Amino acid sequence: MTSYISHTTVDCADAYALSRWWRTVLNYGEDPDDPNEPGHEECMIHSADRRHRLLFIEVPDAKQVKNRIHLDLRPADRARDAELARLTELGATVVADRRHTDGTGWVVLADPEGNEFCILRGEAELTGRPS
Repeated sequence: MTSYISHTTVDCADAYALSRWWRTVLNYGEDPDDPNEPGHEECMIHSADRRHRLLFIEVPDAKQVKNRIHLDLRPADRARDAELARLTELGATVVADRRHTDGTGWVVLADPEGNEFCILRGEAELTGRPS
């Protein structure tokens, strides 16, 4: 017997606002029969194929330390640096730049509530070397 991941949960202060932000970042959708609305304490978004879901739950605690788990994003249709520019324009902040001169590496970002995630090289940039 095995288990599978039903969804990834993100603790936050404003479930609706953060779910909307990530929905834009990932081009995810929501359940039309249970739409996310301002004031909802739990908001779910999902990939187009509905195989990956993110649940945002309001908690009273503020984020205080580095995440122990985070999302690694790989741009599907653009280069890492173009996606980095898009994400910072949407409100992400750069936490650490781990890019190397040979093009490998990644950038650590934080969403509007401080949750960390990484942006890797885009699909078109991959040449068989590790990110």
